[in-house]
Amino acid sequence: MVRAWYMNSNDDQDQRTERHMDPPQFISLDELKQKTGVLYWKLNADKHETDPELAKIRSDRGYTYSDKLELSPTTLPDYETKLKIFFTEHIHSDEEIRFILGGKGYFDVRDVGTDVWIRIEVEKDDLLVLPAGCYHRFTPDMNDYIKVIRLFVGEPVWSPINRPADDHPARVSYLKSF
Repeated sequence: MVRAWYMNSNDDQDQRTERHMDPPQFISLDELKQKTGVLYWKLNADKHETDPELAKIRSDRGYTYSDKLELSPTTLPDYETKLKIFFTEHIHSDEEIRFILGGKGYFDVRDVGTDVWIRIEVEKDDLLVLPAGCYHRFTPDMNDYIKVIRLFVGEPVWSPINRPADDHPARVSYLKSF
């Protein structure tokens, strides 16, 4: 099951570490959804091509396009620069959907009520949906490897809108949902 916790904001720590508060403050999946709107499913990555549950999620949510992305120093050109981009706080005008096929990483999202970071650990079999307008960022763990399926409604759009973006229509709509 997915693990999520409030994280410390010590920027001296490597972004790829767990970065727990002292003492750790874990939150449940229900709390995560309530505080951020993030959705989560546990599926079988080995059967993603024939999984009826994934097919139903795709149909129900209108995900019509997908691709695969493998992030590692050997598979992604200019890896270090890309990591800095992924770890810059931003929103999107559409949902960000990731199904993890291998490896491990962290999505950081803001608690809407407190603006404190919540770190979500993702690994093989996790499907995560970040709502449009949700401030977030991503980093792999210390192994520097993650393989994902990216899902989209229609043609893929990956246009980060860096913070501050509080007046962006997706952000305004996201906040109204709380």
